[in-house]
Amino acid sequence: MQVTVVGGGPAGLYASLLLKKEYPDWNVTVYERDPADNTYGWGVVFSDATLSNLKEADTVSHERITDAFVRWDPIDVHLKGESIRCGGHTFAGIMRADLLQLLQERSREVGVELIHGETIEEDDVDELAAEADLLIGADGLNSTVRETHEESFRPSVSDGSAKFAWFGTAKPYDVFTFIFRENEHGLWRVHAYPGRMSTFIVECTQETWEAAGLDEKGEEEALAYFEDLFSDHLEGYDLQSKLYGWRNFPVVSCGSWSSGDDIVLLGDAAHTAHFSIGSGTKLALEDAISLLDGFREHGTDVRSALNYYEKERRPRVEGLQDAAERSQTYFENVERYWDMEPEQFAYNMLTRSGRISYDSLKQRDVGYADDYDRWFEANATDADVTPLAARQPLNQSLTLRETTLDNRLTVTRPPSNGSTDGRPGADYLDDLRDRARDGPGLLLTDPVAVSPEGRITPGTPGLYDDSHVDAWAAFVDDVHAETDAAVGLQLVHAGRRGATRHREYGLDRPLPSGDRWELYAPSAKPYVPGGPKPTAVDADDCDRIRDDFAEAAERAAEAGFDYLQLHAGHGYLLSSFLSPLTNDREDEFGGSLEARMRYPLSVFDAVREAWPDERPLGTALQATDWNLSGLKTRESLQVAQALADRDCDLLSIVAGQATVRERPRYDPTVLADFTETYRNETGVPALSTNYVTTYDEVNTLVGAGRADLCTYRP
Repeated sequence: MQVTVVGGGPAGLYASLLLKKEYPDWNVTVYERDPADNTYGWGVVFSDATLSNLKEADTVSHERITDAFVRWDPIDVHLKGESIRCGGHTFAGIMRADLLQLLQERSREVGVELIHGETIEEDDVDELAAEADLLIGADGLNSTVRETHEESFRPSVSDGSAKFAWFGTAKPYDVFTFIFRENEHGLWRVHAYPGRMSTFIVECTQETWEAAGLDEKGEEEALAYFEDLFSDHLEGYDLQSKLYGWRNFPVVSCGSWSSGDDIVLLGDAAHTAHFSIGSGTKLALEDAISLLDGFREHGTDVRSALNYYEKERRPRVEGLQDAAERSQTYFENVERYWDMEPEQFAYNMLTRSGRISYDSLKQRDVGYADDYDRWFEANATDADVTPLAARQPLNQSLTLRETTLDNRLTVTRPPSNGSTDGRPGADYLDDLRDRARDGPGLLLTDPVAVSPEGRITPGTPGLYDDSHVDAWAAFVDDVHAETDAAVGLQLVHAGRRGATRHREYGLDRPLPSGDRWELYAPSAKPYVPGGPKPTAVDADDCDRIRDDFAEAAERAAEAGFDYLQLHAGHGYLLSSFLSPLTNDREDEFGGSLEARMRYPLSVFDAVREAWPDERPLGTALQATDWNLSGLKTRESLQVAQALADRDCDLLSIVAGQATVRERPRYDPTVLADFTETYRNETGVPALSTNYVTTYDEVNTLVGAGRADLCTYRP
C-alpha cells in the first residue's frame, strides 16, 4: 500500500507512524510545507484519558511525550481581586514544537518518509491521490485536500464572534489559569497554562478589541499594552509573540470525512473544537488511532476502513464539539456573568461546557465543593456568618417578594382535561394535591383559562367565574395545610389554539364545528391548515380580554394562590401578538417589535394592578418560534427586558409551537441554555423548563446561576 499524507502536524505524523509501525511493508510519505525545525505555536494540552489511548497505540512515543510533559491538577480563576482554586482537573502539556519533533523522530524510526518544505496545491491533490492507495488530508483548518474535494466533504466553517491572539511568556505558571480583567476598554479573558514556555491566550469581544485600538496597534504596542494590563500576573516577565495576529475562532465541521474510496480527513481538516477545552490535539491524535483501528478491522479494504473510522469517531467528535461550542459561547459572552459574585462566577465557568457538574466537582475537589455549598447558603439566606453545615443549592430557599419557596424544585403538569365549564374536577385537583405532597418548593398548575373562549379544550380548567373560586380556594387551603409547597397558577388565553379535542386524541385537532366556540387571535389565521379561522381582535376585544386576565388574577388572589404566571408562549394568544408569523396587524399592536409587544405588556400591567403587591407575578415567555420568519431570541430578550422594567418576578422560558411549521432543536439542554441567557441578561430570576431528572442537574443549574428554579420530573 502507498499511503500519502498531506500535512506534518500532530494528526498527520501520528497517523503515519501508527500505520507504518503496524504495516511495515506499506510505503508512507508525509508532505509538510514548513521546515522540520519550525517552532510555530505554543503549548498543547492533553487530558489523562488521551494519555492512556496514546500508550496503547504506541508505547515508545507515549513514553517520550510523557517524559516531556508538564503536569498540573488545579484550575485557578482570578477576577475582581480574588483568586479561586479548584483541584481535580488533571492535565498535561507540551510545547507544540517539542511534540512535533518527537513525532518526527518516531516516524523516521519506523520508516516513514518525511518531506518538508513542499507545499501541496489544489492541482497536486488529485495527482497524489491517483498515485496512492490512501491519501490522508491532515493539513489543518485551511485544508487544501478538503477544499479540493469540497463537494464530497461538504464542509461548514463559521467564525466565532470573539477576537483572540496567542502569546507566550517565561513566567512559570504552574496550573491552568484563567484571568478576567476589566479596564476602560472592556472585559478581557486570559487562558494561561504551564509548559517549557507558558502559553498566554488573550480573548475579548470585537467591541473591546476595537476600543483598545488593537485594529491599529502593531505587535510591539500590543505586547506593551497587555504587559501593562496584566503586570501583576506576569510579575515582570515579558510577553512574546510568534506570527502576531488576531483571529476569530473558526468552527469546522464536514458532512463527510472521506471522498471517493481513498481520501480521508483527520484533525483540524475535518473538525475543530474551541481552544478553551484544550482538545484540538487530543482530537487529532485520537483520529489517527481510530483510523488505524479501521485498517486493523478491514485490512487493505480502504473503503471499509474509512467507513469504520468515521462511524467510530464521529459521535465522539461531535459530542466534544458540542461541549466546545458551549464553552466558546461562554467565553464570547462573559460580560453576561460579570455581575455575579466571584465565587459563583468561577463555579459557572467551571461547569460551562456541561462536562463538569455539581457531583463531579464533589469528586474532583470535595473541599472546594463544600466551601461553595457554604458560600451559596450564606448568599441565598443573606446570612452574616458562613454556616458550618450547608445544604445543597436545590434545598436552599428562594424568596420572591413575600413568598418564600422552601426549595428550588417546581412540579407542574401538562394541559389537563378534567374540568367542566372551567370548574376544576375532583380527580384533577386530587392529582395536583398528590404532586404537592411530593414536596416541591413550587406547585404550578397547568394553563388555566381566563374566559370560556380562552380554553384549550372543553375540559381546560378556568378561573373566569366566581363559582370557580371556591373549588380553587379549597384546593389551595388543603395544599397549604398538608405541605410547605407554594401554590402557583398559570393563566392563559388559548387564542387560535383553542376549541380543540383533548390531547389524548392528537395535538391541536379542532373540535367538530358544532362544538367549537369562537376563537380570537391578533390576525385571522388558523393554527392548523384547514382549521377554524379565528376572529382578528378589535379594540373592544382587546379591552375585554385584558379585563378577563385582570379579573382572573383577582379571583386567584381570593383563592389564596401564592404565585401567578401569565402564559405568553407556545402559540397562545399573548405570544401570538409577539410573533410576526401570527401578527400582521397594521394598528398599534402590529408591525415593529415595540408595537407587537404592546398588548401583552398592557395585559401584564393590568394583572400586576389586580394582583397583590406582596405576591410575585411571573411570565412564561417564548424564546423562539423555531421558524426563520418567526420571533427571534434577540427580540424575545427585548420583551424580557421590558418585563424586567415592570418588576416581573420570574421568567419561565419556553420555545416553539407558535405555528405547526417549525424546526425545533431537539437538545435536552436548549431550554436551560435559554434560561441562563434570560436570567443573566435581564437580572430576573428564572425557572428552567427543561424537566431535569436528577438532583445533580438541579444543583448544577441553580448553583451556577443558570436558573433559580427547575421543573423536576424524577
